[in-house]
Amino acid sequence: MAISALFLQAQAAPPPLTTVEVRIEGLRSEKGIVRACLTRDPKFFPHCEKDAGSHKLNIPTPQAALLRFTNVTPGDYAITLLHDENGNAKLDTMLGIPKEGVGFSNNPRLIAGPPKFVAARFQVESRPVSATIVLKYFL
Repeated sequence: MAISALFLQAQAAPPPLTTVEVRIEGLRSEKGIVRACLTRDPKFFPHCEKDAGSHKLNIPTPQAALLRFTNVTPGDYAITLLHDENGNAKLDTMLGIPKEGVGFSNNPRLIAGPPKFVAARFQVESRPVSATIVLKYFL
């Protein structure tokens, strides 16, 4: 009996992988890189560069109007975007206010810091997902 249960587990199909496509609006220049991160883990949001399970893209800004994350497993996710205009791989701030463009899935209102995971969360199922994220610039 135990052998047949193991056999059935081995036969179970892995969850289907899909694509998350993101259209970016509001880029103020073609300088630098757009850094995008798609994460399932709330503890790594919005700073998911240390999340080994996240999907990351770094696209030269002139080609970044449309981003495509591939091989995405179904689940709840959130996206962080950074328009890294000077290409230094970090969000530059002045007195805690971003000097570069930032954006998040669901385009939540930004008040006194980044949104919580729950505000940016969206669901990925077995079908491709499309979203539009509008970058915000504060300085």
